[in-house]
Amino acid sequence: MDRRLEELLKDLDSAVQGMSDQQMIWHPPDKWCASEVLEHLYLTYTGTIKGFERVIQTGKPLATRATMKHRLRTLVVVGLGYLPSGRKAPPVAVPRGLPAKQVRTEMGTKITEMNQIIAECEDRFGRRVKLLDHPMLGPLSGEQWRKFHVAHGRLHEKQLRRLRRAQSSGS
Repeated sequence: MDRRLEELLKDLDSAVQGMSDQQMIWHPPDKWCASEVLEHLYLTYTGTIKGFERVIQTGKPLATRATMKHRLRTLVVVGLGYLPSGRKAPPVAVPRGLPAKQVRTEMGTKITEMNQIIAECEDRFGRRVKLLDHPMLGPLSGEQWRKFHVAHGRLHEKQLRRLRRAQSSGS
């Protein structure tokens, strides 16, 4: 598996290690709880897997042409590793109440599956080829997809750690 994704998985696990069921569902007003944050990430991994499965099924990359807005966003998120907070998740990645235990148990499997299917597409179509569109960033190569998921996961890892600290400080 990609080293960065492997490290991300370890750090996400560490961020919620030892949290009780009650701690996993606590949240500040109008914010997600730790369980919902993990489910959101899980849904982004399963969504990416589904997208790359479509690439394999059609036998060709499904990326469109990048606009200037796509290029700028990709530069910021993928190139600089900066994902601005406060953006609304696309509807397919909004938590819907999957069991927290399922999400925590399957998270590593989904990251591994995602990495494998991206690698399969890269082997088939080329490492530099834009393979699939991201809803906000537009067309991305396999490597850019991995970098997106690392930047996105790091943003939410920080969110998980803030939730944990807020609970331990009595907020």
